[in-house]
Amino acid sequence: MVPGTVESVKLGAATYLTKPVDADQILAAFNGETPPGSGLGFAVPSLARVEWEHIQRVMADCGGNLSQAARALGIHRRSLQRKLSKDPVPESP
Repeated sequence: MVPGTVESVKLGAATYLTKPVDADQILAAFNGETPPGSGLGFAVPSLARVEWEHIQRVMADCGGNLSQAARALGIHRRSLQRKLSKDPVPESP
C-alpha cells in the first residue's frame, strides 16, 4: 500500500482511498471534499487493552482450555493464569 500511495502522490493525486471504500467516499473524493470516514473516528486502544482482548479471543478459540491457549499464545500456563486473574483493562474513552 505505501509504495502505491507514494507513487500516486508523486503523480499528483490529491486523495488516496484505502479498501474497503463505499460510494459516498468515492463521490466525496471526486468532488474534492474530505471523504467521510477518512479520519480515525475512533479511539486507539492501549496496548494492554489489545493484549487483553487477544487473550480473550484465543481463550474462546480454545474453548476455555487454559493449557491449549497458553501453548497458542506461546506463554507459560501460570503466566496466562496471572493475566486472566487481573481485571480487564478499561476501554479508551
